[in-house]
Amino acid sequence: MNILGIDFGTKNFGLAWSDTDIGVVLPFGVVHSLDDIVKVIKEEKVEKVVLGLPLGLDGTEQANAKRVRKFAEKLKKEIQAPLEFYDERFSSQQADVMGGIATRDEKSAMVILESFLVSKNRK
Repeated sequence: MNILGIDFGTKNFGLAWSDTDIGVVLPFGVVHSLDDIVKVIKEEKVEKVVLGLPLGLDGTEQANAKRVRKFAEKLKKEIQAPLEFYDERFSSQQADVMGGIATRDEKSAMVILESFLVSKNRK
């Protein structure tokens, strides 16, 4: 199954991709608009989207989480693939300590997607 992970940003969206048959998460670029994301989902035949949801330290939703949910509603209207949210607390901090040449946005998306996949495998 092709899964796209998205790190929502006010200017950029970091993307990460995984094929669950292969079992690796890879950086997949940075895009700047909803239309760009829709194009990637359609061209790459993405079967599921995982969108990072920024929660507060206490697990509650703050203003940025509301922006992400509003964006998700727009995205859902444009795609066929199911969309799931995943708690992205500390993903940027984890991205900052990763090596490699991927951007911080891509690395954050990788952390979100990898954490999502690990959580699903534990169930």
